[in-house]
Amino acid sequence: MAWRGCFKKWSTIDTINVPSLFPKSTRFTTHPQQRCGFRKAQKQMETKKGVHEETDVGEAGRHKNAVPPQPEAPVPPRKPGRLFRPLVFTVGFTGCSFGTAAILQYESVKSRVQMAMEEAKEGNQNKLREADDTTYWHNWWNQLSHFQKQVILVMSVIDDWWNGLSEGQKTVTGIIALNTVVLCCWRIPSMQRSMIKYFTSNPASKTRCLPMVLSSFSHYSFIHMIANMYVLWTFSTSIVSLLGREQFLALYLSGGVISTFISYVLKTATGRLGPSLGASGAIMTVLAAVCTKIPEAKLGIILLPMVSITAGNALKALVTLDTAGLLLGWRFFDHAAHLGGALFGVWYIVYGNDMIWKKREPLVKFWHELRNGSSGRSRPGGGGGHV
Repeated sequence: MAWRGCFKKWSTIDTINVPSLFPKSTRFTTHPQQRCGFRKAQKQMETKKGVHEETDVGEAGRHKNAVPPQPEAPVPPRKPGRLFRPLVFTVGFTGCSFGTAAILQYESVKSRVQMAMEEAKEGNQNKLREADDTTYWHNWWNQLSHFQKQVILVMSVIDDWWNGLSEGQKTVTGIIALNTVVLCCWRIPSMQRSMIKYFTSNPASKTRCLPMVLSSFSHYSFIHMIANMYVLWTFSTSIVSLLGREQFLALYLSGGVISTFISYVLKTATGRLGPSLGASGAIMTVLAAVCTKIPEAKLGIILLPMVSITAGNALKALVTLDTAGLLLGWRFFDHAAHLGGALFGVWYIVYGNDMIWKKREPLVKFWHELRNGSSGRSRPGGGGGHV
């Protein structure tokens, strides 16, 4: 009878569902948010709007309360109405970018004129003080410690390097620094949900407008960022010398937003909704603008420095490659964003500069009157407040 009782006890234990004792939600995982956070996204149905939004959920979220696996969600429906807000945002952001650039250029020119006038007045006084200043600084240097002298020498080297850069390279340095900060934020596990929400553009997401700007400064791969920033650094001197610093920034930001909107349109039309990020669309705008303005310029290839190609042919090759990738359904790059950025860069050089930038005078005049109107009225005669 003893063996019979043991047999019944063993058979009862064997019938227990073993996986229910150790559900997948209790398994050990190392930073589930860091494992391809936005690449392997779980498709979930929204209870209110019925939109399939790709979100990042960990193992615990997928198997919470040991819910049995659900059937795969259908392909998100094509809803052109979700593109209305991004369209309005694109138009408004582009207009505000070029309007702000025109005002900043006005302020920059005004400050330079004032500085030149002040330097001309103080020029004669500085000549008289040069002898006394030389003696003062010589005595001050001798009183410093060895460590302080080394710090000052390092700062002077950095200052010389900075002064040796062109205006375009100085402008692009800030963009590179911002992209580097965002890349470091991707490596923080606790921030990845916020990074996916705001720094990846996805037409199926609830937040669609703000990521159109922020995703242009976002890179998940270090190699991806280095490649994009190298191209931007290479063309920075040419584009800033052609357009100026303020107009370049407006073109770069607008190119990033417009290229993302084109990507939204193609993803919605094909039903292939998914996240994208990177500065490629904005950089394609800059590259296309330079190649259209200077089509005969010689460009080198990184891996083949002995081979050179004209800027016009290089632009045609890139557009052809992205068109083929779009038609053949290649998924490695966001070819729609590349094409959108390139077409916007060509359009701006051919038509946009005359339609937008050269007609900024009314806005600048309005800003001048708004900024200096009160000071001009307070002066007798009403002649003040003009540059």
